[in-house]
Amino acid sequence: MEEVPAPSSEPPKASWRNGLVAGGVMLTVVTMLGLSFAAVPLYRLFCASTGFGGTPQRAKAAPAFQGKRDIAVRFDANVGAGLPWSFAPETPQITLRTGQTATVFFKVTNRSDRETAAQAMYNVSPDVAGGYFDKISCFCFSTQRLGPHETMDMPVVFFLDPELEKDKTMNGVDTVTLSYTFYPAALSTVAEQGQGKVSPPRL
Repeated sequence: MEEVPAPSSEPPKASWRNGLVAGGVMLTVVTMLGLSFAAVPLYRLFCASTGFGGTPQRAKAAPAFQGKRDIAVRFDANVGAGLPWSFAPETPQITLRTGQTATVFFKVTNRSDRETAAQAMYNVSPDVAGGYFDKISCFCFSTQRLGPHETMDMPVVFFLDPELEKDKTMNGVDTVTLSYTFYPAALSTVAEQGQGKVSPPRL
């Protein structure tokens, strides 16, 4: 009596399908991992281009015309944990016509006996105003370094886009707050950026 060969535990087609599924799962995992690393810079780019979350805009020059509304702009300064700096605006508030350029200084002092560096994070409130708050120059665009007990005046040059007057959600906004928080940064980061210890000139 002939012996009947035992059937394969996994038919060739099933094995091929399992391999395809496994490959698809691995591709999905790799893709999701890549997206997770890209999510933060993409989110920052989205915020910077739309003003989402109160993120101010960057501008190269002031607008060609001024608007008709006057809006109060408040300034808030904070220092993150572990950074031995004092940080405050030289004026707590100004009133600004839309389209008018303003320069406001912040004073920062390193209260420690060693050189330290920090990077400023910023936002505007209410959030809807972020898309109309345009910075021409700001210390927040780069890492700042201070020597022991060094004090520095840092300017911010900005304007409120007159286009905000066409936005109905801005009709009830009479006051806008620009808020900064300095967080510790590695001195090596400053070196990699090729920055020295430069005090911004008073404009």
